[in-house]
Amino acid sequence: MKNKQLLLNLIIVGMTLGTNWAIRGQFGHEQGAAWAGAVGALVIILLSGRVDWNSKLFKATMAAAIGWGLGGLMSYGVVVGYGRGTDFVNVYYGLLMLFVIGGLYGFVGGGLFGLVLVDSKAKKVNWLSLFTGSVASAIVCYFFIIIEWEWFMTPPRSEVWAACLGVGAFLLWFTKHYDFSSALRVAVFSGLGGGFGFAFGDFLQVLGNVSGISFNFWNVMEYSLGFFGGLGMAYGTFTSSWESSDQLQTKSSNLIPILFVVLFIPFVVWDQTFSIEKIQGIYAKLLSGDVTEIAWIIKIGVLALILLNTAFFVINYHFRKPNELVQYSNKEVKTFFFSHFALYTLFSLLITGALISTYRIEQYLYLVNLIVILIVIPKLQPVFSPVGENKNWGRNFVLLLLIIAVLAFIAINTHGEMPGMQRRFEF
Repeated sequence: MKNKQLLLNLIIVGMTLGTNWAIRGQFGHEQGAAWAGAVGALVIILLSGRVDWNSKLFKATMAAAIGWGLGGLMSYGVVVGYGRGTDFVNVYYGLLMLFVIGGLYGFVGGGLFGLVLVDSKAKKVNWLSLFTGSVASAIVCYFFIIIEWEWFMTPPRSEVWAACLGVGAFLLWFTKHYDFSSALRVAVFSGLGGGFGFAFGDFLQVLGNVSGISFNFWNVMEYSLGFFGGLGMAYGTFTSSWESSDQLQTKSSNLIPILFVVLFIPFVVWDQTFSIEKIQGIYAKLLSGDVTEIAWIIKIGVLALILLNTAFFVINYHFRKPNELVQYSNKEVKTFFFSHFALYTLFSLLITGALISTYRIEQYLYLVNLIVILIVIPKLQPVFSPVGENKNWGRNFVLLLLIIAVLAFIAINTHGEMPGMQRRFEF
């Protein structure tokens, strides 16, 4: 029964991050990834049932948003094209590089999330040291890998992945050096899940395109990254040993995380996505006549929703708290989770025009996922099942590389040349 409950919890987290990562496809870049990562962290806190983690609601969410969002700086469009190739070397290379990119998404996002959970007065995380070390490591890695050695992953696109690799490397050292083993476990499994999910998602996209079915299979790839990344982050969390941390947080320390999650990230999404020109371009294809007024209504309406949402949470989760030390109830955590999830879904429906047209079928699957998650979560129970240290990392990693090789072999035998196909190596 315990294993069944744990599996259900893992699946719900996977569905949550998977859905939000698919939604992220409409917004892209670091801001879209940050919002998705935030919702993934929220559902884990909700399912944990831990009172001490409730008080870290906004700090943990902000950390996950920053970690997952950092990966949004990386370019992967050409790498996805390698997976559409017809020879094993290029396709295997493409899937492996997607494993690296997805792994960096998950490793940094899961690691920062885990560090907030483990942070306490008894075992403090030196955030300044982590920040300065990460920045220095990112610069050094980028300089040597890209500028000095010219080890390009995806020419001629951006090679910021090398900077993200530097951040991940320092995070690995930091968690090992200061013995934050639980945070490291979350990072590792989140990274493995995100990496496999991205490679497997590109494989699914190729098969989907070969099938001829009219569907957004790029979105399937995005969902796969989020689903397996969420599955890994949840597994790392629920199978680690966690000591009790501080029950209460100060109001002053919570204000910036609240504003970062409910105002800053949504505002950047609005600013970068909801331009009048873009909205007009989408709705002009769906409606007859001048759509300028509609575009302005959507643009201003979305901003109003962000400001109203911010006001609600700042007032109720900050100013109305009577004491300097604050705690959030399970109901408050659930309210914030569903609100943040639903708002992201609504923005996706608005920017695609799916509220007035059914041309984007996948948009309604987001609603189906949201409804299923809403129904299932009240029936779930918190389950922690700590396991010992895994001593078979090398063997498991090699097995994963072999699985990706099998996917590459299957992919190249399903099609000839495809649109969007890219070559990294010429023979």
